[in-house]
Amino acid sequence: MKHATVVLASSLLFATAARAADPGPASRGKILVVASNPAVSKQTGWPIGLWAAELTHPYLEFTNAGYEVDVVSPDGGALAFDAYSDPEHESGYSAGDLISLGFKHSKKHMAMLENSRKLSDVKLDDYRAVFVVGGQGPMYTFRGNKAVQDAVVKFHAAKKPTALVCHGTTVLLEAKLPNGKLLVDGKRWTGFANSEEDIADKAVGQKIQPYRIEDEARKLKGTTFVVKPAFSSHAIADGNLVTGQQQNSGVEAARLVIAMLEKAK
Repeated sequence: MKHATVVLASSLLFATAARAADPGPASRGKILVVASNPAVSKQTGWPIGLWAAELTHPYLEFTNAGYEVDVVSPDGGALAFDAYSDPEHESGYSAGDLISLGFKHSKKHMAMLENSRKLSDVKLDDYRAVFVVGGQGPMYTFRGNKAVQDAVVKFHAAKKPTALVCHGTTVLLEAKLPNGKLLVDGKRWTGFANSEEDIADKAVGQKIQPYRIEDEARKLKGTTFVVKPAFSSHAIADGNLVTGQQQNSGVEAARLVIAMLEKAK
């Protein structure tokens, strides 16, 4: 009974916020959110996907500011939350995430994830910014994915806000500009930290990720990878590149994107 009451309350709160945030005819433009397709972790054997809060929290920030949001994925089709990011997962890890709980119980909003468009099928020029969300899935589905890399590079080259959070920043380990240099060359940026990987590994009793973003980032020359204390909100803007450290940084990263868009008006 208590759970049902919480679900109802969060659903009503989310629905109210979403209605208030509906950009309607006065939309300030569209923001493209890129999320991972479902996969299976070769490390754990778990089904994996996107981290709920990294999509739902920025979504509300963007729509509250008057922007439309389209969710796409590399392959299109149905998307799935990482289990530990689901506020109704038996672990209770994200039980306090009422925004994601409300999103999950909104048919209108979950429909965005039931049949996502394929990234290559959308016209990137129609969007004012891109926001790449993380989760466990990107470590497999974004690494080495040229379509995702090329989309991020195109937004960045067009001087549009180009944001990536958490494990979504794995794209920046490989994304290169037309001149052959890494997009992050000369940039300050962040992503999921080793301290956070340590905490996650200890919690489940095994190594979760096939590699660590911080380890790989620190091997790159000419770039500066910056992290703050584990699971604190931390986002960096360097030029039109915006990066967020982990799931608690999505709102801060979204607000940096919004500030850039407002400045560009």
